[in-house]
Amino acid sequence: MAKSVPNDSPPSTAPEPDLREATALVMSLMAIPGKSGEEAGVAEFITKSLRSAGVPKHALESDNAHQHTPLGSRTGNLILKLPGTVAGPRRMLTSHMDTVPICVGSKPVKRGRHVRSADSTTGLGADDRAGVAATLNAALEIVKRRLPHPPLTFCWFIQEEVGLFGARHVRKSSLGSPQLAFNWDGGAANKLTVGATGGYRLQIWIQGRASHAGAAPEKGVSAIAIASLAIASLVRDGWHGDIQKDGRRGTSNVGIIQGGDATNVVTEKVYLKAEARSHDPTFRQEIVGRIEAAFRQAAEQVRSSEGVTGSVVIKGQLDYESFKLPDDQPCVLAAEGAIRALGRTPVRAISNGGLDANWLSARGIPTVSLGCGQLEQHTTREALDLDEFHQACRVALRLATATENLGGPEANGAVDAGKSRSAK
Repeated sequence: MAKSVPNDSPPSTAPEPDLREATALVMSLMAIPGKSGEEAGVAEFITKSLRSAGVPKHALESDNAHQHTPLGSRTGNLILKLPGTVAGPRRMLTSHMDTVPICVGSKPVKRGRHVRSADSTTGLGADDRAGVAATLNAALEIVKRRLPHPPLTFCWFIQEEVGLFGARHVRKSSLGSPQLAFNWDGGAANKLTVGATGGYRLQIWIQGRASHAGAAPEKGVSAIAIASLAIASLVRDGWHGDIQKDGRRGTSNVGIIQGGDATNVVTEKVYLKAEARSHDPTFRQEIVGRIEAAFRQAAEQVRSSEGVTGSVVIKGQLDYESFKLPDDQPCVLAAEGAIRALGRTPVRAISNGGLDANWLSARGIPTVSLGCGQLEQHTTREALDLDEFHQACRVALRLATATENLGGPEANGAVDAGKSRSAK
C-alpha cells in the first residue's frame, strides 16, 4: 500500500461501496464460528482480507485484552490504523467479532432480501458479523480504491456479548486518539443509539447444610429453599424484572441457578448469577442492595431443627456505566448527516442494553452506535435485512471518508440497494 500523504483536496462526492462484495463478506463472516472467547477465526479472516488488499503488517495490531478477561481466548482486539490523506480529526469505526453461543453452526442462506440460517437450530450471527462486515468493507474500499480519507482507526472488539470486555480492556493509546467514533451493532441503518443503560452483575454463593431428604430432612438447610425464598420476595416486592419505583426505572434478573445432585439429599450449595440495570446509577445501586438483602434475609429464614442457618457470599462488579451523548456531539451530527444524505430520517434511541460504546464513552471517546439491519438477535429466528445492511455499508463508507454531507449516486436512488457499484 502506498504511503498516505495529507493533501488539501477532499473528495467532491461520496463514494459508493461495492455492495456485492459487502454481501459476500457478511455471508462469509456469519458462517465462521466465533462465540465469545473464540473469535480467533474471525480475526484471522479480517486480517487476511486486509493484508490481501495491501494493508501493511505494521498497520495492524492484535492487543492483549483477552489476557484480562474471565473467559480468556486466543486473540485480543484487532486494531487497524491508517494515516490520513486529507486533513481532519481522526475517526474510529468499531464493531464486535463475537456472537452468542446459539449462533455456532450458522449456515447463512439468502431468502429474498433477507438472510437466515439454513439450520433452524442456530441463530444467524448477524449480531454482530454484519457490523464487522460493514466496517471491514469500508476499510477495504478505502485501501483498494485509494479513497481520500482523514486519519482512521478501525477496531474489531472481542467478548462484547459477555460483558463488553474487549472495549473495557482496550488500551486507549492503541486507538490513536480518535475524536469521532462510530460503532456498528444492532437495529435499522437509520437508528442512532446515543445513550445506554449501566449494568451491574452479581455472583451469589449460598451455603446450606446437607442431610438425607427422607430420613432426616429437618437436620438439613436447603440452599435451594433459600434461593427460592429470596427470588420470590424480589418478585413479590417489585424488585425483579421491570422495576418502577417513584418515577425511577430499572431492571433486574436472576439468570443462572446451579445446585443439587439428587432428590434424596437436602441441597447444600447453590450458585446464582444475577444482574441489575438502570440509567440512574443511584437507583441501580439500590436495586443491587435489595437483591443482596433478599438473599441474606432468606438465609436467616431457613433453619435446621438444631437452629443452624445458611449463609450467603455475594460478589458484584460494574460491567459498564450508563451514558448519554449531548445533542450536539460531533459523531452524532456526522452520523445523522450521512443518513440524511441517503434519503433516510435519523432516529435517536436510548438502549436498555450495554454496548461497546459504554466503555468507549467512559474513556473519553464519545461513540454513537448505528444499526446494520439485524432482526431478532440472539434467537434461532435471527435474520439480516440486506437492504438495511447495504445502507449501513454506505453510511460506514461515508463516515470513514468524511463525506457524510456530500451528494452521491445513491442519494438520488441511482444505485439500487440490491446492486453493487460494478453492477450498474
